Amino acid sequence: MDLLCTAYGGGAASDDDDDDDCRSSGGSDRKQLGAPPSKRRRSEGFVGSHRPPPPRPAEAAVAAPPLVAGRYVSKRERAILAAGSSRVSYPAPSPTTTIPSAAIPSPVVGTISDSDLPADVLTPSRYPAKNASSNKSPTKLSVSLVGHTKAVNSVQWSQSHGHLLASAGMDQAVHIWNVWNTKQPKARIFKYHKAAVKDVRWTPNGLSLLSCGFDCSSRVVDVEKGEETNIFKEDQVVEVIKFHPNDPNLFLSGGSKGFLRLWDIRMGKMVKEYQRSLGAILDIEFSADGKHFISSSDTSKSNISENCIIIWDVVRQVPLSNQVYTEAYTCPCVRYHPTDASFVAQSNGNYIAIFSARPPFKLDRYRRYEGHGVWGFPIKCNFSLDGRELTSGSSDGSIYLYDYKTARLLRKLKAFNEACIDVVYHPVKPNVIASCSWNGEVSVFE
Repeated sequence: MDLLCTAYGGGAASDDDDDDDCRSSGGSDRKQLGAPPSKRRRSEGFVGSHRPPPPRPAEAAVAAPPLVAGRYVSKRERAILAAGSSRVSYPAPSPTTTIPSAAIPSPVVGTISDSDLPADVLTPSRYPAKNASSNKSPTKLSVSLVGHTKAVNSVQWSQSHGHLLASAGMDQAVHIWNVWNTKQPKARIFKYHKAAVKDVRWTPNGLSLLSCGFDCSSRVVDVEKGEETNIFKEDQVVEVIKFHPNDPNLFLSGGSKGFLRLWDIRMGKMVKEYQRSLGAILDIEFSADGKHFISSSDTSKSNISENCIIIWDVVRQVPLSNQVYTEAYTCPCVRYHPTDASFVAQSNGNYIAIFSARPPFKLDRYRRYEGHGVWGFPIKCNFSLDGRELTSGSSDGSIYLYDYKTARLLRKLKAFNEACIDVVYHPVKPNVIASCSWNGEVSVFE
């Protein structure tokens, strides 16, 4: 009995003991285990000299179980893997971009064709004037688009197909509207995002959309086919996206952790990162030549007036100025003027400030656009095509139109019962504005 106890008691380490060793070592100093010695099989009624047990083909045919990330591998499974003659390598997933293997087609609820449009809409959309300028401002509601169930964060006209409007909402959906189609204005509904959608942009070179949101990703969707073609994943909520004005394959993203990243759609990865200790990025805007961009962020911890608005050099990845706006307010929107060397910033102080676009980027203290309200909402503003007007949403649900030169209020349009979040001019028809609200409505004024 003493010999039996010595033989079997010394090596009777259980799987439970091995579990404790793996957990304590953290998996960093594990040694490769060999195959366990085969135990002698006791035969019933065995008498006489020892005969070797018959071979067990079932054991030799045991296949290594598939590896699952995060699953504990027992002592027996490690022994089988170590005794195997070949090992299987599992490639690590890409941390930045993914192309879905089988894109799920989005529900098609209407058409994106312009064949059913009225003649007065179709002609200027197909044949825009060379100098799109008009003294007429929008005066009345033209189309009301209902479909979102929660707040709408952004609206965007297609540059190549002027009858199409995209909207991104907190209901995790991106809607495509065939605005002037009287039968069915709702054309597409994309629900590829797993959380609220913050921003949406049409790609400059075709019928594709780029959107971003709370699921920490930016996604490219083919509108005509209804397929998702690219996913760019990040480690932050993506708040805003903008395409480079001179290269349609590049886009800039800003997120909740203050990271600014430049992505290449062709390569499917990040090509530049602009690092600085910033709060959440509220908005970004490229200059017309694409050499600079503006970032607006939440106030930094060190200085409330520092890093609120930064002018960046795109190529050198360095800030040109970080003390542009010294007021104690954040700015949810920044926009370059289409022709003048200036840009504006929507302030939570309930006004729009104007700055020079040339160093040292001075604030014009004698001119500001006042009358509308912001009060913490992500209210946006935009210039008209010729730059003569500046339009802003408002917390009171109205659209405010200002004269750019004099900052005088030209017109106030009551649009919604809740806050008007975004306003954007049509790319061809200068007297058409699309807007969206905090209660999920999308409206077009003419």
